[in-house]
Amino acid sequence: MLPANDRKGPGVATPPDRRAIILDKAAELFAHKGIAATTVREIGDAAGILSGSIYHHFDSKDTIIDAIVSSYFDDMLAGYAEVLRSEREATERLRGLIRSSLRCAADHPHASELYQRDRNHLRETDRFAYVGEAVASMRRTWLSVIEDGVSAGAFRGDIRPRVLYPIIRDGLWHTVEWFRPTASYGTDDLAEDCFALFHQALAVPVPAAPVAHAAP
Repeated sequence: MLPANDRKGPGVATPPDRRAIILDKAAELFAHKGIAATTVREIGDAAGILSGSIYHHFDSKDTIIDAIVSSYFDDMLAGYAEVLRSEREATERLRGLIRSSLRCAADHPHASELYQRDRNHLRETDRFAYVGEAVASMRRTWLSVIEDGVSAGAFRGDIRPRVLYPIIRDGLWHTVEWFRPTASYGTDDLAEDCFALFHQALAVPVPAAPVAHAAP
């Protein structure tokens, strides 16, 4: 049981997490303006605090970027690992990777845009070397699922997996730029539609049944 002074009665709001607000506002600014063009002062203004107060939570702008980006990729890789643990068939793994990617993008919309905008900066900075490693791991996961599907006869083998992967990846990641979930059509609904689209492109074509002709 919580101590009496820690218990909140009905209608008593919990103060917002200042660190979380800073990260959210910073991610939005980085996504829209880019890392280089965003200043700590602008982050402070957006978060409603003095820029100097940010240093009570983060020692530099790079530390803020690190917190945003590492959380995004940690969640993405964890989601992929769960799909591989829970699914065995390539088709269901494809469905799972699509759903997991879109859920993660929905949970970290600005981080996804930040990466797409400044990926070269992140990959070329020693502090963010893990970004390249995470992206390479994600690529290996997708390629292995596609290749396993081809080997099992579930996916067509006439299109190179290394060509398919970036098409699928970019199609999913760029949804943060236009997709806004509603009560009637959420992220998982979008995932099912994306799966239907990509699976139709990947699936081995089923030969059409011969047309029966009426006897003369």
